[in-house]
Amino acid sequence: MNQNQNQVFPNCDQLAACFSKSFKHLNAEQMNLLFFEEQCLLLKRGSVIYAEGDSAKGCYFVYSGILKVFKTGLEGKEQIIRFSKSGDIIGFRSALSEEPACTSSKVIEDAIVCFIPNHSLTQLIEKNPMFSMELIKMTCKELGDANSYITDIAQKSVRERLAEVLMQLMNSFGLDQDNFLQISLTREELANIVGTATESVIRLLSEFKNAGYIEIKGRKIKIVDVLALKRVGGVY
Repeated sequence: MNQNQNQVFPNCDQLAACFSKSFKHLNAEQMNLLFFEEQCLLLKRGSVIYAEGDSAKGCYFVYSGILKVFKTGLEGKEQIIRFSKSGDIIGFRSALSEEPACTSSKVIEDAIVCFIPNHSLTQLIEKNPMFSMELIKMTCKELGDANSYITDIAQKSVRERLAEVLMQLMNSFGLDQDNFLQISLTREELANIVGTATESVIRLLSEFKNAGYIEIKGRKIKIVDVLALKRVGGVY
């Protein structure tokens, strides 16, 4: 790396400290196996990490920033499945199954991500049962979230789903000191999470604003009445 890169990218110790927030059972040698090559990328909003159908030669660790993981449907419309933030691993299921990527991932807030080759991931799984269990738990959570989403799509109205999504974003990313969500999404991205047209999300956000549930400042959304949004979204 050149001097400017060293000022931007985290070192091995910083990567290991961040990784340990989610995976607590790796020793120094195993952390070195992951990060000694420091294959880190500094990516701007809109950058594609991987796309559906790509050969999965490894997975990616998110050091900072926010990514969206999505599938592309008819006419190129995105369906956002989840977001990934600092401490998350993405693309590991396709890497382990040695199948082409079944989703795509794109940066929505400038990010630093680190590539973990298949051979490194496989060695860790073979040597560390606790790490393997943490990956299994992560996979189970993703499957559980997918099941919940399918149920919501079938049983909840768009209004209910939007309120629930706002609560999920609050729980995942938190609020700043002024109660604005600490994630900034376009109206199209919100629609792609809810599973509806952008026009419907714009109309419902206006409705929530008029009801005093939220305030809007550009792309940023302020949560004003948490209890009301939970009632609308059926979140308990």
